[in-house]
Amino acid sequence: MTERAQAIATRVEAFVRDTVIPYERDPRIAVHGHGPPDELVQEMRAKARAAGVLTPHVLPDGDHLTQRETAIVLIASGLSPLGPLAVNTMAPDEGNMYLLGKVGSPEIKQRFLAQMIAGDARSAFFMTEPDGGAGSDPSMMQTTCVQDGNHWLINGRKTFITGAQGAKVGIVMAKSAQGACMFVVDLPDPAIRVDRVLDTIDSSMPGGHAVITIDNLRVPADQMLGTSGEGFTYAQIRLSPARLSHCMRWLGGCIRANEIATAYACKRQAFGKLLIDHEGVGFMLADNLIDLKQCELMIDWCAGVLDTGSLGTAESSMAKVAVSEALMRVADRCVQVMGGTGVSGDTVVEQIFREIRAFRIYDGPTEVHKWSLAKKVKRDFLKAHTA
Repeated sequence: MTERAQAIATRVEAFVRDTVIPYERDPRIAVHGHGPPDELVQEMRAKARAAGVLTPHVLPDGDHLTQRETAIVLIASGLSPLGPLAVNTMAPDEGNMYLLGKVGSPEIKQRFLAQMIAGDARSAFFMTEPDGGAGSDPSMMQTTCVQDGNHWLINGRKTFITGAQGAKVGIVMAKSAQGACMFVVDLPDPAIRVDRVLDTIDSSMPGGHAVITIDNLRVPADQMLGTSGEGFTYAQIRLSPARLSHCMRWLGGCIRANEIATAYACKRQAFGKLLIDHEGVGFMLADNLIDLKQCELMIDWCAGVLDTGSLGTAESSMAKVAVSEALMRVADRCVQVMGGTGVSGDTVVEQIFREIRAFRIYDGPTEVHKWSLAKKVKRDFLKAHTA
């Protein structure tokens, strides 16, 4: 690991532990049902900016850390569910920044990306659809775009759009006669209506997850990424790094949950001795160490693949499955070790458990990734054994 990444990760971890974690008790969070309010996010970001840890994965010259470097920084940011919000490494912004940095025109970078990197704007990625539209199978996309002179008209519905409420930048996917297209738009826009914000098991993302209607959204042609029909190509550029960054952040969360559960087990007594000295409890915490280390290594391996320039589609699927399932086990054990305290709001463990359960669905549920990997197994076998 590079010295620059180690130094950045150390500063981020210190900031999250010392400055961000106390915000977990902020009463503004308790009364806000769909993620922390933007007022709180900006307050934390002002402190991150002053501490020199805002958007730490993007270097001053606009270049990104490598994926392996990004991993240790995002793991550190994830030690609190509020950490990624505070230092601007959260989803979907981190993935959107990565995409626009890779494929955005100079004008798009100046107009949209700069304000995101500065921490002044949240973003949303409009892909998933209701009523038989795009979801795990993006080819089912029903939102349409039709060229009208030097503009495009977009119509359709979207759902589970994270952070749409309050976002200033949107990346919208739609289907033209040539295939999938991707547009960058200013938000809010009267043609993009938030019908409702869903009540979901997770609660860490500002703006929550919204159901959206897009009614004759008019977008200048120069705000399309690439050309008509290239949308899925650009989605692939974003896909694997975004899957992996979820793994990074929530590994940090489970490291923290395990710290809390370990402290509980080493202080709480039952049946004449500390909980840690009961084999059933001690073995759960031992299993946590094993799962956490395997997650760390899986992330580092996949990040190394991405750093070669590979899309890493299969590797990121394997990492997403392995890490999300392992972290679910870790979070569940932490709750179990702590008993009633583990399901209460007295510690952040209860929230991390809920967030990890949702994480198993983000960027493709386990079953879809296994199905995709099974197709690869068959394809590779047939290729190797066909005369």
